[in-house]
Amino acid sequence: MTIYRITVLIAFISLFITSCKDNTAEVKEQAPIRYCVDSSFKARLEFANPVLEPIADGIHLTGSVEANPDNVVHYVSLVSGVITHANFSLGDKVSKGQVLAELQSSELSSLQNDRSNIESQIRVAEKKLQAVQSMFNDGISSQKELQEAKSELEIFQSEKSKVASNLHLYSASTNKNVFQIKAPASGIITSKTISGGTQISAEGESLFTVSNLNEVWVMVNIYATNVSNITEGMPVEIRTLSYPGEVFQGKIGVISQVYDQEERVLKARVVLQNSNFKLKPGMLVDVTAVKHFDGTALTVPVESIVFDANENYVVVYKNDCDFEIRKVEIASKTHGKTYITSGINADEKVVTKNQLLIYEQLKNFQN
Repeated sequence: MTIYRITVLIAFISLFITSCKDNTAEVKEQAPIRYCVDSSFKARLEFANPVLEPIADGIHLTGSVEANPDNVVHYVSLVSGVITHANFSLGDKVSKGQVLAELQSSELSSLQNDRSNIESQIRVAEKKLQAVQSMFNDGISSQKELQEAKSELEIFQSEKSKVASNLHLYSASTNKNVFQIKAPASGIITSKTISGGTQISAEGESLFTVSNLNEVWVMVNIYATNVSNITEGMPVEIRTLSYPGEVFQGKIGVISQVYDQEERVLKARVVLQNSNFKLKPGMLVDVTAVKHFDGTALTVPVESIVFDANENYVVVYKNDCDFEIRKVEIASKTHGKTYITSGINADEKVVTKNQLLIYEQLKNFQN
């Protein structure tokens, strides 16, 4: 009898344990696993709706900023001498006619002596003309003698005008006994080779360069692999390390028909307005040439794409407790946009900031 009771008791306990396990399994199967975000984390997220746009592709190129050579003036001195004072520095903004330096030269003394001698000869010629004119009026001198006296005076006056023109051309300052070197144009000093005490020669090397940077050229490097893809008139986006996030818009202008022998590239010119002087000669830039194709595709910001295991994904937001990882097919990327041919719909919303954190959490929940 005791054995029978024990057997029944064991069977009852086994049945109870099995029942508890089955109930627990049912609870686990019924309890949904959901990932939710609270308000503080959601404030760190950003979202975007896909936008249908014509498909375009970005071709990455490099380039550099140059001054427009038509707006660059190299100043070369017409006289020899010594720079006594230079009151400008590299990078200074100057106005046309502004005095930039002073030059002491023996040629100034020579011109001043010539002017003084000619003025003396003019006074003598004027008196001679008066005397001949008086004698001509009295019938003593001839018409020829009167004409010769007038011609002599005109010659001296012409020589005086020539000396005066040279003094004006060289911007002579008789008060300081120096030639003044004036800015030949308005712009920025982009090179300088002189300072106080520098000895210069006539028509020697350039003393300084003034560049008008209101308009600059971006010289784009086109490598052999991209020659067939780049055409004149193609829109481009230009970016620099100096101004992250800022994009300068332009168009491909003239494309050279001859390879640059040093860099082994074709050069293309992009003309940009630069009234704020942000783009400076010598600055290296990244250039994206935009090539348009037939057809349209949904676009999302480039930063919304998650690349994992050689596949592209986005995180689709439905509500604070409903996110979905969605695999997408990409046609191209440009303008900071990704063109998607499949995987999302226009009425959906994707996470564009901190989506990688959500992506990892969703993967953990799926595992």
